[in-house]
Amino acid sequence: MRNNITYYKIDDNIEYIYYQQTKQSYPMHTHANHITFGYILDGVVCIISGVKKCLYHAGECFCIMPDTPHAVETVNDTAYSMIIICIAENKIQDESENEIACLKSLKQAILDAPENIFFIEDMARNIGLSSYYMIRRFKATCGLTPHQFQIQCRVRKAQKLLEQGKSVIEVAYDTGFCDQSHFDRCFHKIVRLTPSEYKRSVKRLV
Repeated sequence: MRNNITYYKIDDNIEYIYYQQTKQSYPMHTHANHITFGYILDGVVCIISGVKKCLYHAGECFCIMPDTPHAVETVNDTAYSMIIICIAENKIQDESENEIACLKSLKQAILDAPENIFFIEDMARNIGLSSYYMIRRFKATCGLTPHQFQIQCRVRKAQKLLEQGKSVIEVAYDTGFCDQSHFDRCFHKIVRLTPSEYKRSVKRLV
């Protein structure tokens, strides 16, 4: 099957993704520190945010803010074409509440080193919360549970390493996955391409 998804990288701050007549759907996820703009070229796309479903047709656009959980689905299993632009948010708003500040610090620690092992009990104790409440508050603040967010961050880091020319198996271990098959499953679930397919799809704009 022909790969109909192309990533255009300018730098770590701006990314263009071109979907050409594809039927790819994406499960609930977030874009940490990036604002996402989408423009539908052809067909219809369903964007799910919380319990809200919105249909976007050719000629229409949408915007998704950082840390907003959302999913992408096809409509009636029909192909669509669209352009996505992801732009890094330059400044995260300061939060005065200490609990939120601690959760943001935890989020940043995962962003900085997603390959590290983070134990729920340790994370909760460090910010003075129970494990259950910490998970619930983290999801309310960041859109995903700590584990979901860490897997997403590992995959995002893996994308960058693949863009640098590293091998798939090398990237799997550099990003903290226990083996290549686990890496392949997590990567495909989020990106909807295998690591090898993604590596071939990336093109640099000069």
